[in-house]
Amino acid sequence: QLQLVESGGGLVQSGGSLRLSCTASGRTFSSYAMGWFRQAPGNEREFVAAIRRPTGATYFADSLKGRFTVSRDNAKNTVYLQMNSLKPEDTAVYYCALQLNPISSTIRTRDRYDYWGQGTQVTVSS
Repeated sequence: QLQLVESGGGLVQSGGSLRLSCTASGRTFSSYAMGWFRQAPGNEREFVAAIRRPTGATYFADSLKGRFTVSRDNAKNTVYLQMNSLKPEDTAVYYCALQLNPISSTIRTRDRYDYWGQGTQVTVSS
């Protein structure tokens, strides 16, 4: 059974930065995408970013491109979401998720992800 554990959330002022981590344990896969999603109260869970293995290709929500980056450390089975120039509207619970054998057209699709973490709260104060 695969487990995903997020960390790094917290309270930050507008304009600040946070780095979220997602560590996978329990199973290994050769082809997958690790995605980040977020959900604010009353909103749908939306795609933020993703990175594929083994290619390392990255994907971002258009509205976040330039402020957020995603990277990975294969040795640690960890994916990172670096969030810069944070805004109050970035406040949400952030989830990491894993999609097995992804194709480009499914990377941004929430329902195509097979495993989910428990989420970590990010709060940006104005």
